[in-house]
Formats: sequence, structure tokens, C-alpha cells
Amino acid sequence: MMWKVVYIAPNRPIAEMLKELLEGDGILTMLRSLGAPHLGDSASVEILVPESEVDEANEIIAASFG
Repeated sequence: MMWKVVYIAPNRPIAEMLKELLEGDGILTMLRSLGAPHLGDSASVEILVPESEVDEANEIIAASFG
């Protein structure tokens, strides 16, 4: 399965919130930290979904930040 980045959250708590939102809509979601490990929760986090779910995920993310 090909995973695609749909959003880069500025920190771990926002990434976790979006992951819950997407998974609540039945979209498989994976988080991948960016930057140095010592930054912990304040590092940016990529939100990835399967390629087939990209459009739906983008709509959900846009609606949550609309």
C-alpha cells in the first residue's frame, strides 16, 4: 500500500487530534515525526493516509480547519 502525506501538523498533539478525526471516519492514518527526536511533542509530524484515501482525508482536514 502506498502512503501519502496529506498534512504536516506543527506538533504531536495536533497530529494526534487529526489522526483521531480521520480514523473516526474510517481512514487508516499513520503519523511520522519530522526533525530532531529531542524536540519531542513540539516537532512537526507528517500525517499519512493510503493513496486511495487522500481526497477524503483532505476534505476532512480542510473542514476541521475551515
